[in-house]
Amino acid sequence: MTEEHELPAEIALLWGLRETPRRGRKPTLSVSEITRAAIEVADAEGLAAVSMARVAQQLGNSTMALYRHVKSKDELLTLMSDAAFEDPPPMPSDGWRAGLTLWATSVLARFRRHPWYARIPLSGPPIGPRNLTWFDRALGALSDTPLSEEEKVGVVMGLLTLVHGEMRMTAELAEGFRVNPEAFGPAYARALRQVVDPLRLPALGRVVEAGVFDHDHLFDERDVEADFHFGLDLYLDGVAAYLARRG
Repeated sequence: MTEEHELPAEIALLWGLRETPRRGRKPTLSVSEITRAAIEVADAEGLAAVSMARVAQQLGNSTMALYRHVKSKDELLTLMSDAAFEDPPPMPSDGWRAGLTLWATSVLARFRRHPWYARIPLSGPPIGPRNLTWFDRALGALSDTPLSEEEKVGVVMGLLTLVHGEMRMTAELAEGFRVNPEAFGPAYARALRQVVDPLRLPALGRVVEAGVFDHDHLFDERDVEADFHFGLDLYLDGVAAYLARRG
């Protein structure tokens, strides 16, 4: 393989194709063990707690031992973002909509098992083995549709944007509610009634007047779930309409 066709170091690491330095003592750790320990730290203490030193402590090893396998915290986060996902469930055989619904809800469920995932920056398209497996399953749900391969990618990426948006917004709102629950209470509706001029903001004024925000708590996990399914159904309705036009 020529140098110009060699895999980037980060991709080689994700796929277990990067060689570990052989000098010195035989390695006592593996990349998968390091990644698993980092996920344990993030699950228990949050993403901010993850560092090479803290993960080494979790493993009962030295920080330098980690650097033989993982060169930086950025590499560690990349590994975590792929390994946090278990393999996807089998896709149903009763049509593309059932498949994408299961896929989207399964992705969100895995996000919620690891709330710290929302804090990892998105630096590029999916490239790790687990992420690509999930990508493949979503594309496979559209196999029996008349969409072109490019259109299938567009549909899946749009759906992923919806799921990522839900995941990130919910994580941040949950943190805000934990810090200041009063901001999500009746005071919010009272404040809107004082500042929203129905002549200047007529649509919002009608929402406020209808009492949409008149709740004891605006943030509720059950409402969040219902809102996600409402948005998901709207998105899939749009896909269905597009397929109908394609005939």
